[in-house]
Amino acid sequence: MAVADLVLPVFAIIVTGWLAGWLGYISRSLADGLVHFAYNVAMPALLFVTIAQEPARNLLEWRFLLAFGGGSVLCFVVVFLTVRIRWGRDRASSTLYGMAAAMTNTGFVALPILHSIYGQPAVLPVAIATLFVAGVMFPATVILLESEGRGAHARTAGSVMLVKQIVLNPMVLSTLIGLAWSTTGLPMPPLLAAYMNILAAALTPCALFAIGLSLSVEAIRSNVRASVALAIVKLVIMPLIVYGLCLASGLNPLYTIAAVICAAVPTAKTAYILAGEYKVEEPLIAATVSITTLLSVATLMGWLYALAAQAG
Repeated sequence: MAVADLVLPVFAIIVTGWLAGWLGYISRSLADGLVHFAYNVAMPALLFVTIAQEPARNLLEWRFLLAFGGGSVLCFVVVFLTVRIRWGRDRASSTLYGMAAAMTNTGFVALPILHSIYGQPAVLPVAIATLFVAGVMFPATVILLESEGRGAHARTAGSVMLVKQIVLNPMVLSTLIGLAWSTTGLPMPPLLAAYMNILAAALTPCALFAIGLSLSVEAIRSNVRASVALAIVKLVIMPLIVYGLCLASGLNPLYTIAAVICAAVPTAKTAYILAGEYKVEEPLIAATVSITTLLSVATLMGWLYALAAQAG
């Protein structure tokens, strides 16, 4: 019951958002505005204010990076090779299949959920996971798609997206600025901390409500079998692999929970953006993003219950 008291309100916000959109109480078109505010304002504020006030020696846990990053890469490679060799798809299609199964929505789903349940300490591992997704998974996808030779326009678009994702990504920038502040050892002025904390407090309700508001079953109707298979890999197999790596490396309980939940959240919408830019597997990726978002409401509940003992 103690776990339910923590977990159920989180998912109740998602359900409330879905009901508001389904009943027409709030227009689904408003979800984009909430997403932009949460992604560009509230989330960077939370990352910065948390990381900047943490001692620099505590900011990087290599075992967490190896567990989460290793699980992500392993899932991508297995799906990529399966689609490429067994199904005979080209490199671009195989890449998008792999990323649909492995590119995880750490910042927009894992961060508000973990922060609402475990507080500020859970923000640090999510920041590490976010940097891995933005700095490793996304560039790897672009490089593989460009290597398929899809023309100058696609290469230019991919290069621009790569620069934006790494250099201008608000999550990456806020994390790096927070790291820089932390290394100086300077205390954060109370006024600045209060200002950032007010903005950061808006992340959880905005992000979770927007997830529910944008949920729709229409996008799932095409490519059901393939998207369900990818969803099983994304929401069940990948978290299991990451959990095994956490146990093997002796990762501490909170970071183990964070690693598994970061692995168990839905496929990132970034994968769909890439599919659209390169005109590769767009219906499949759209369906996978939608179905992993819907199913994750149940699977994340299961993972949080299963991991509750880790918190001790």
